[in-house]
Formats: sequence, C-alpha cells, structure tokens
Amino acid sequence: MTAIANRYDFVYFFDVSNGNPNGDPDAGNLPRMDPETSQGLVSDVCLKRKIRNYVAMAMGDKQPHAIYVAENAVLNDQHRKAYAAIGPDDSAVKEAKKLSPKSDEEMKALQNWMCGNFFDIRTFGGVLSTGINCGQIRGPLQFTFARSEEAIMPLEMSITRMAATNEAEKKKQKDASDDDDARSDNRTMGRKHIVPYGLYRAHGYISAPLAERTGFSDDDLNLVWTALRDMFDHDRSASRGEMAARRLIIFRHDNRLGAAQAHKLFERVSVKRVHEGDERAVGDRATHNWPPARRFSDYRIDVDATDLPPGVSIIEPIG
Repeated sequence: MTAIANRYDFVYFFDVSNGNPNGDPDAGNLPRMDPETSQGLVSDVCLKRKIRNYVAMAMGDKQPHAIYVAENAVLNDQHRKAYAAIGPDDSAVKEAKKLSPKSDEEMKALQNWMCGNFFDIRTFGGVLSTGINCGQIRGPLQFTFARSEEAIMPLEMSITRMAATNEAEKKKQKDASDDDDARSDNRTMGRKHIVPYGLYRAHGYISAPLAERTGFSDDDLNLVWTALRDMFDHDRSASRGEMAARRLIIFRHDNRLGAAQAHKLFERVSVKRVHEGDERAVGDRATHNWPPARRFSDYRIDVDATDLPPGVSIIEPIG
C-alpha cells in the first residue's frame, strides 16, 4: 500500500453525559481533571485505545489490521513473530529471553514486518525494545489530551448490591433484623463517579513523512476517520454514560510537509456558549450567571474558513 502524501491536522469534539470518560486510577477512578482550572481531561492513550478496539472489531484483528497493544497480549511474543518471519523459525527464536538485530538491515526488516502486520504500530508507532528487541517506531498519528471546554463538577454516587457473594454473607443477611440500618450493614456498598455533562476538545496531527516510514496509507487514514466517528457507539458501558462524537474538523494540506502551522489553523475553531438566544465565547464572565451546560445544544462550534492559507482545505466528515 502507498503511504499518504498529505499532512493533516484536525480538531475532534466529543461529549459525555452522566458518565466518566476517563477515570484516574491514582485518584480512586475520579474523572481526570486539571486541578488549576477544573477542566476535564481525557488522555491521548484513552482515545488511541478506543480506536484500537474499533479497528479490531471492524477488521477482525487480522493482518494487516492486527492490534499490537491488545488486551492480555504478550508483547515479546509479537516480536518473536517478526524474527521468525524474516529468519529461520527455530528453537533459538522461540526460547530466547533476549534478541537483538545483528545489523541495520535486519532492524529495518523487523520494523517493516511489524508495521505491515499491526495497524496500531504503523499508525501510532511504539517502543518495541522489551527484551526481544525490534527497536522504536515513531507513528504518523498523534493526539493531544482532550480538554473540556468548561470546568466540570464530578459527582460521586453511592451504589449498593443486594446479592450476597458467598453463603456466609447470605446467612448474615438472613439473620439480620428487619431494622433498615441492620439490613444496610449487610449490603455491599460502592461508589460511582460521573460528569453530568462535558464537551471535550482534542487536537490531532498526521505526518506524511512519518507515514512514509511506517506505510500508513489512505485506507488506514479513512479507517481512522471512521473510528473517530463510530468508536463510542461500540464502547458503551454503565460507567461511561452516553458519549458521542460531535465534530471532526480536518485541515488537509496539499503537500507532505504542510502549508501552514497547525496552531494557527486550530485558532480558527472556536466554541461559544448558547443560552436563551444569546451567544458568548466560552469563559466570558457573563456566562458565569448562566446555568451549567447539560447538552450539546448549549454550545456552538464555529470554523473560520475565510482566507485559508494557500494549499489548505477543510474537510468535515462529522458534524
């Protein structure tokens, strides 16, 4: 497959209602937040994980769309496959605890095999030097952290489970009195954290020169756009509430190196709060007296397409 020949920069909007889009394990799984601004955060790793899951589901997790960072995968076993493919499949490869390429040519052959077989390696790159060494690969597609347009106020909900986990617990529940407090002592208590509503914005970058190294093709690119559109529809869970892709604004450059700086293109995308017919920029002091946003229609996303730099065009597959 031929690698893409154009640079792309994009702005991706998604929202969450009554869910936790990306819990922080170091904070009791609370929604990730910027402590200074209270804006919600979703990590780039989280977004990449959802793309991986979508591609595995849509393409069957088969070459050339196999997923390298898959659940319960043993990464060194994936590296062994590369060594076996470019050389003899002997017991030394199967049993070795450490392997390193003997030349630059062998390293290139190993990496070409990894890129040719694993979608996420040729898309995101990876560190492939975990004992069975296949080097490091820089991928053409990179995300920033997603950040909510306004501060979020996570809520903590108490939940209970009425079923017993074992016979001893069941007997304890049966022997409890009819007193409500006594019965509640025998229930399993839990906590659930939700964001009532948040509109998140992430930036993405796709480098054509890096795509040439990994073989990231137009077919791969179209699969990424489809994943960004549909991945939340196949990632439902009770903890994530309702999540949806809302806008995808793509700046396509007419050459491999690009025709404008990404940050200047991103400045053309602005968000406004909407309330009772009035519109104001997010963060305007007047919006502090407005009720908090609880739906996508409480915002308006504008794209300034006037006087675009020569060689840059806008594509909107979502929105």
